[in-house]
Amino acid sequence: AQMGIPDGSYDLIPLDGMKKTVARRMSDSFRDVPHFPLTIDLEIDGLLAGRAKINAMLEKQGVKVSVNDLVIKAAAIALKQVPEANASYSPEGIAMHHNADIAMAVAIDGGLITPIIRKAETKGLAQIAVEAKDLAERARTRKLKPEEFQGGTFSISNLGMMGIKSFNSIINEPQGAILSVGAGEQRPVVKNGQLAIATVMSVTLTCDHRVVDGAIGARWLQAFKVLIEDPITMIV
Repeated sequence: AQMGIPDGSYDLIPLDGMKKTVARRMSDSFRDVPHFPLTIDLEIDGLLAGRAKINAMLEKQGVKVSVNDLVIKAAAIALKQVPEANASYSPEGIAMHHNADIAMAVAIDGGLITPIIRKAETKGLAQIAVEAKDLAERARTRKLKPEEFQGGTFSISNLGMMGIKSFNSIINEPQGAILSVGAGEQRPVVKNGQLAIATVMSVTLTCDHRVVDGAIGARWLQAFKVLIEDPITMIV
């Protein structure tokens, strides 16, 4: 018997190379990195309306922008506005990155992989949408080149499409932070003393306290909130 469980009462699935690598990296990060989460609620009705207009404009090109594409763009701009959050830890010092290389978590058979949108702050929404779709499709068929999923300065994990309201992610070392994106849902909100209904999305920024402390993380979330709640600011 293994694990104190009687033989014949379970199937043992061997760990392949990817599962072993993910298990080791996640265990190392959870053990070695001082994680702490910061959560904020975002009203996204304006974002959803803006996305509908953008997609109407892009329809002839066959491009469709997702909420996650807008999140990637907003995260990249916020990293330029709060560059202290675009950083990685090393024993020699803190690496302050010049570009926002956004790693997006993609679930694949047998594990997880994080393809990267390079220099996302320099790219338009249509380009991000095309790249993200291509990377995700090739990730699922295991056709990514190593340079397409290694590196990255900041990660995003989105479980909103599965109805998850809020969650914390394990940091993708040596990055200083990872953003966890929950589902947009209608919630009661108070505006000018009146009760109203808004579409609200909760996001959690999990930070490596050695790199991104509470003040830096809070400033980044404030910048991100402005961009998401008033998406016209993404193109100004």
